[in-house]
Order: sequence, then structure tokens, then C-alpha cells
Amino acid sequence: MSTSRIDGIIEDFELLDNWDDRYRYLIELGRSLPPFPEEERSDRTKVQGCASQVWLVSRTIPASEGPTLAFVGDSDAHIVRGLIAILLALYSNRPAEDILAADPAAVFGRIGLKDHLTPQRSNGLRSMVERIRADAHQAMAQAAP
Repeated sequence: MSTSRIDGIIEDFELLDNWDDRYRYLIELGRSLPPFPEEERSDRTKVQGCASQVWLVSRTIPASEGPTLAFVGDSDAHIVRGLIAILLALYSNRPAEDILAADPAAVFGRIGLKDHLTPQRSNGLRSMVERIRADAHQAMAQAAP
């Protein structure tokens, strides 16, 4: 499993000295998200518990060693789009088992975001992680014999 994408993001954050630059980088990450399919903007894909509008879609890719999940996401808020980009770098195209074992709090702590998010954004981030983990649980349950 390759974690080079998330490692690159962490390294980039560590190179930035001040939080204005880090927020700009976070917004830039959000701008790099692929276009989100308009037909996927629905109540079914909306993440509950976020102050901003957030949509998240997972696709399960069957594999002999267990299901892998790919994610796409979007938000109407620039910083939240950046958070989605970090989550996708951490979770997308990874086995469900690895998704469930990952520690997003450690990643967000390492880049310092944990201490620089408003309580509302922290709650929204937690809701997105819970949704991703629920999708991983569901993929594993469906793949079980």
C-alpha cells in the first residue's frame, strides 16, 4: 500500500512556517479535487454533521485480499474542500481493512490542523471520517462469505 500522497502533503505542511500559508495550501489542495459529479449531489451522499455542505461518494473495488474503496468528495467551503483532499489522500484507493486501521487524528495532529480548526470544522471532519469508516465496514460486510 502506498501512502506517498499523504506523506507528500504532510511534508508540504511541515515546510510552511505560518498558518496563513498553511491555510492557503489547504485551499489549494481543495482546488485540486477532481470535479464532483453533479448527479451525486443529493441527500443520499450528503455528510450529516457538517456545518458546510459536504458530499462524499465511495466505490467498492472487489479484490482477492478484500475490498478496496475509492472516494470522491466535494464541499461548498474552500477549507473543507481542502480537508476532503487530505482525507482522500489518506483513504481513497486503499483496502477497507487499512481504512479502518488508519489514524486520521495522528495525521491531522502531525500537520497541526487539529489545533487550528474551529469546533464546527472539527465536528465536520469527524463526521466525514465516520462516514468513510462506515463505508469501509459496509464493504467488508458485503465481501464476507
